[in-house]
Amino acid sequence: MKILYHHRVASRDGQFVHIEAIINALEAQGHEVIVVAPTISEQTEFGDNGGWVSTLRRRLPGAIAELMEFGYSFYDFMLLYRAIKRHRPDAIYERYNLFLPSGIWAKKLFRLPLLLEVNSPLYQERHDYTGIHLPMLARWSEYYTWRNADHVLPVSHVLADYVYQAGVGPDQVTIIPNGIDPAHFNTRRQPERMAPFRDKTVIGFVGFCREWHQLDQVITRLASLNNPNVHLLIIGDGPVLDDLRKTAQQLNIEAQTHIIGLIPRDQMPNWLAQVDIALQPAVTPWCSPLKLIEYLASGKAIVAPDAPNIKELVSDNHNALLFENGNMDSMLNAIERIIDDAALRVQLQHAASQTIDDKQLTWDCNGEKIIHLFTEISTGKQLATEHI
Repeated sequence: MKILYHHRVASRDGQFVHIEAIINALEAQGHEVIVVAPTISEQTEFGDNGGWVSTLRRRLPGAIAELMEFGYSFYDFMLLYRAIKRHRPDAIYERYNLFLPSGIWAKKLFRLPLLLEVNSPLYQERHDYTGIHLPMLARWSEYYTWRNADHVLPVSHVLADYVYQAGVGPDQVTIIPNGIDPAHFNTRRQPERMAPFRDKTVIGFVGFCREWHQLDQVITRLASLNNPNVHLLIIGDGPVLDDLRKTAQQLNIEAQTHIIGLIPRDQMPNWLAQVDIALQPAVTPWCSPLKLIEYLASGKAIVAPDAPNIKELVSDNHNALLFENGNMDSMLNAIERIIDDAALRVQLQHAASQTIDDKQLTWDCNGEKIIHLFTEISTGKQLATEHI
């Protein structure tokens, strides 16, 4: 197939990882992918937010920024129009964004099937965290896009409930969670341990560190264990890293606390290989956490909250230990339980790596599902036309 991939992501972050992975999976399966999207500088490092939309929202009055965000759709529609006229794609695959109905306009004009990948209920997310200044326009743009796609692909069952509430029928929805590339994350080819972590039990966290992750409490509990063979490894950036370093210094466990900051994506498997116990302290309620899937693929003993979207991927005492969502004492007790019980740790690690195959959590499987849906939609439309 010839597929036009449409998105509005201009940052090189977790969103970009998903976009690149889906494109690579489709191309590896022999399909041609044409991308219509903002330009991302090759000099942009992973983790940088190069999105002009994000910059506008920070610097302009809210209502004006949202009007300009919606206004981009008209420019974007012209890009889509030109790309479709030039390349004649068979279908459109779109990563949903708020104030972006242009993909639906192009689908209707050219009568192309459109699959809509939805990673969050952006109206609700922005309403709760950053605010919405044009709520009627924002809500209309979300519902219009969801309802007019041929098929909607939310990344979790929790997120699918938002799509159903917008009036999209279950027969138009397929849940496709995030995935991994088993060539990069493979428990059979674990890199060697680095010198600081050899013969140690390493607790690891990957992600953007914020206050609500409460990693300072993990450091405090680590100090109370008085066990020099237990270390903490934090991989990522965030506003609390300096405070975490100070906490480790005050508790005299600097040698057991390793904060390495952002790393290139291709180095992630090497760093995860240093980890025994992987932490998912908090989670957005509707997401499909990429780092959790990478923990599974790397065969880690996972500690995660018992949130509904987490339980779509893992179950307590099988491939993870789940703690009461929001209860940090419960999380710390789960960590300590795995430290003290080597047999439990090995059992969790083995079940974690098996989960990838059991739930088909790879980008290649996602690509196959996408093509299958495009084929079903195209065949259904062709049959409908023949019966007219």
